[in-house]
Amino acid sequence: MKAIVLTQAGGAEQLSLVDCEQPSLQRPSQVLVRLQAAAINPIDTKIRQSPERFPVHQSQAILGCDGAGVIEQVGPEVSAFKVGDTVYFCQPGFNGRQGTYAEYAAVDQAFLAIKPSSLSFEQAAAAPLVLITAWEALFDRANLQAGQTVLIHAGAGGVGHVAIQLAKQAGAKVITTVSSLEKAAFVKSLGADEVILYRDEDVVDGVLAWTGGVGVDVVFDTVGGALIEQSFNATKVYGDVVSILGFPAEINLATARLRNLRLTQELMLSAAILELESAQQHQGDILKQCASLFDQGKLRIEVARVFSLAQATEAHRLLEQSGVTGKLVLRVCE
Repeated sequence: MKAIVLTQAGGAEQLSLVDCEQPSLQRPSQVLVRLQAAAINPIDTKIRQSPERFPVHQSQAILGCDGAGVIEQVGPEVSAFKVGDTVYFCQPGFNGRQGTYAEYAAVDQAFLAIKPSSLSFEQAAAAPLVLITAWEALFDRANLQAGQTVLIHAGAGGVGHVAIQLAKQAGAKVITTVSSLEKAAFVKSLGADEVILYRDEDVVDGVLAWTGGVGVDVVFDTVGGALIEQSFNATKVYGDVVSILGFPAEINLATARLRNLRLTQELMLSAAILELESAQQHQGDILKQCASLFDQGKLRIEVARVFSLAQATEAHRLLEQSGVTGKLVLRVCE
């Protein structure tokens, strides 16, 4: 099969299209998926730059977490799926597993869900990691409830644009930050109640004005760095701040302490890295629930651009060089 392989750490030029041996099922609970599309995520660029930080095959890593395709073989313990099913999933290539920048992948059934019939393979491949990340952050970490308010940083990004929709589906009110009028119009189309152009307006001032001075119930950070600390003053007393990038070592927690904020972190990769079976199943269940939302027209995924598998290097460069609206996708089968 053809696959994109990383042979050494470095820039996007370290990705090569090569012929590899087709994977076989290594566990009785796996299925063999012929991939039609795979998404590009920021985590892929981080693994490419520093593979030693992750439990990947160091000498010849196939990157990619998200995929969509058709099942061609099932293991003896697989009961929920059959040959011919179209599926989508997020399975990072950790702990002996293979990533999705390839024509085939052996996938644990826990990670799988039937592909939404309303989505193309490219759209379906773009969805899993960002959906799981947003869902776990908003509902599992911050316990977002109907009637609450949430600030979502970078609402036009991959995670941000689905987080807006999930929060609105839950009955919350959403304020989000973007960099341009074009992105403001985009997030408004997704249901955002208020938009802050962060280059032109102070974010904390904007949030306090929108909430009558009390702050939001939940801040969802998808940017990291100093923005997390700045967000403390935009959070309601006894509110929640959840970040997908972790808290900087030099962060000043005095305001968070005074306001009795609950600070949590979201890393959807933990389920695969730590081999947490119940968490893996939970992530598959999230995708099943979201598939229903897609097919009911209550959720959409934005694909900014589709590349061929051979253009993975170009796709990585674009992701690193610009603020992409939505997701980038590789079309595996031409």
